[in-house]
Amino acid sequence: MNLTFKNRVAFVSGAGRGIGREIAIKLAEEGCRVICVSKNPSSCGRVAEEIKASGACAEALPFDVSKPDECKSACDAVLKNYPQVDIIVNNAGITRDNLLMRMSDEEWNDVISTNLSSAFYITRNLIRPMMRNRWGRIINIASISGEMGNAGQANYSAAKAGLIGFTKTLARELAPRNITANAVAPGFIETDMTAALPREIMEAAKANIPLKRAGQPADIAGIVTYLASEESNYITGQVISVNGGLGM
Repeated sequence: MNLTFKNRVAFVSGAGRGIGREIAIKLAEEGCRVICVSKNPSSCGRVAEEIKASGACAEALPFDVSKPDECKSACDAVLKNYPQVDIIVNNAGITRDNLLMRMSDEEWNDVISTNLSSAFYITRNLIRPMMRNRWGRIINIASISGEMGNAGQANYSAAKAGLIGFTKTLARELAPRNITANAVAPGFIETDMTAALPREIMEAAKANIPLKRAGQPADIAGIVTYLASEESNYITGQVISVNGGLGM
């Protein structure tokens, strides 16, 4: 299938590495102009340069998505350069794992702000031109932890579950404007974040997956790209689980 993209502008948070990087590259390959966002200027800059070196269009936009003032300033700057952003991918995320009884206020607040509140800040600041244009795609990267819960991740699981509720509400509010909103819930995906786990934990995790292997960032980028395309125009308010059968 050749997916349809008509000079679309895509905004991808957490684009400096892992899943976000793969999403940014894939959307650019399909013809989107991609705004690569991360807190670290060198990481999103590196991805934007990689995309441009391939002949596609991208730019880096470094800022802290957990800060509402920085989100507003960055989004205002984007909308000065483009009539509208057509595709929003809220992917930025961090982990600060700990058991609930030991979890600090800082560990809780950092994860909620980065993984959940950022999607609210970014979407709120970019949505008006999209509504006027009566076309748009919002894709939020949730997690299997938000569907099932996970010991040691009360903050992360709560944020990702909140993102699912946020997605379903956006779908209802924005459907009259021909804007779809969907969530993608990855399972165990091999990234630099999971690479830091001890080998025995990784092997134990894979043993619980029916496909007996971890996923790749490209597995997530593929479904995100489909949901961002014209071909997905009757899909909204859904949570697409990409997890190798884990938890089915």
